Amino acid sequence: MNATRAGKRPYQSDTRTETAERTRSRILEAGKFLFARKGIDATTVAQIAERAGVSVPTVYATVKSKSGLLDALMRESLFGPRFRLAQEALDGVQDPVRRLAMSAQVARAIYEGEAAELSFLIKSSAFSPELRKTIQSFENLRRKMQAQRIEALFAARRARKGLIPETAAALLWTYTSREVYQKLVIESGWTPDAYQAWLEQTLVEALAQPSRLNPP
Repeated sequence: MNATRAGKRPYQSDTRTETAERTRSRILEAGKFLFARKGIDATTVAQIAERAGVSVPTVYATVKSKSGLLDALMRESLFGPRFRLAQEALDGVQDPVRRLAMSAQVARAIYEGEAAELSFLIKSSAFSPELRKTIQSFENLRRKMQAQRIEALFAARRARKGLIPETAAALLWTYTSREVYQKLVIESGWTPDAYQAWLEQTLVEALAQPSRLNPP
């Protein structure tokens, strides 16, 4: 009898996991829909729960808070499949200058994911303190993720003469920012390919030693 119960446990566990994932997906979709149409600040947890077909306590148990829901939406869009593919490609490269250039591919993946999944949400809540707080936390994370590339560039003595790590990190963070992507791709009509090619060249020319440039 114990063996029978033990045999059921993995199945029961898998079922609970699948149910929890479906519930989480419904909550995220409900939040994205309401945030985009009503704005983040005007949307309540009760409204999210109603649209998702779950209880308010279930929303809190799943995403902790409205801020937690927004954080989850941002994470899934910015660091989704596009980002993971770009990151895997980056992880497979050792040359520090090439890794620097590939920051353009990573940036493109992040902002394409954002544009595809969250453009309406961001437009509807452009002045939301909650959105600003969440975006700032992701900016801090983005800068932290880039630190290793800057450290490797300087460790290999491949950084442009006269640069210090702090300045190089600030330039990499700025060139790969959302604002630059927005100005070039969304407002000026550049293709994502043109943006990536420009950014690769710009990063290498601005941060790496000219005499040792590796073409992207």
